[in-house]
Amino acid sequence: MSWTAVAKKDFRDAVQSRALWALLAVFVVLSVVLSYSYAEFPALVGGTEQATVGGLVFFTSGIVSLFVSLTAIVVCYKAIAGERELGSIKLMLALPHSRRDVFVGKLVGRTGVLSLALAVGLVVGLGLGSVLLGSFEPVPLVLFLVATLLFAVVYVTIVVSISATTGSTSRATTGALGFFLLFELLWDVVPMGVVYVANGFSLPAQMPDWIFPLMQLPPSSAYVLVLNALLPDLADAAPGGGVAGFDAFYARPELGFVVLGFWLVVGLAVGSYRFVNADL
Repeated sequence: MSWTAVAKKDFRDAVQSRALWALLAVFVVLSVVLSYSYAEFPALVGGTEQATVGGLVFFTSGIVSLFVSLTAIVVCYKAIAGERELGSIKLMLALPHSRRDVFVGKLVGRTGVLSLALAVGLVVGLGLGSVLLGSFEPVPLVLFLVATLLFAVVYVTIVVSISATTGSTSRATTGALGFFLLFELLWDVVPMGVVYVANGFSLPAQMPDWIFPLMQLPPSSAYVLVLNALLPDLADAAPGGGVAGFDAFYARPELGFVVLGFWLVVGLAVGSYRFVNADL
């Protein structure tokens, strides 16, 4: 047996549950509402120029990143912690699975669940948006889907890794929500605080270049950078696109790939190490 058997079972169990279908329905509706709102009421959603496919992509990305973050927590926080809390992890390990097989299998299975919901929702929503806009541009839409799935993989890895560090679902929930609150809701305060202290307890007239990587540390910020790197022409023309003016060589949209890679590697390393060495 291997991690593929664990992943297949995990995904099959999810497909048979009502939770996945509810998740799929919610995201399809959300994606359709966003696309329709942008195409039909651009002035109400912040658009100042004619609605475009690029504008639709960057308008949708903000809500999609929030949905992916929260859904990854809901789908993944019990991935391993729940098995340990119920004691079923011992039965799983009694089969010819190693702990790494279980960890990787859970990771792949939960990634498949979230990716399925995202892919269906985005295809339906962006397809409707393209019809309403009267313009079908497959390349930016495919790149948007690829970037979103990459972001989903990273967030699933983070939450499954948090779940792998504990045998309590309550602690896993606290850890996952704490990560979300710190990096997605409160992180903007951290770079400002660092600059404030470094500048002698006062804010400079212009932010230093070295603060740029720190500002992009949240996975959702890195996701937006990736979109800017993949779709530079559309990003410059779309509301919410483009990168603020920093002169340093590292202040580039490609930094988003580095940040997402960082979270992927850290998540895999920490989660795997803690689970493999845990006292079950």
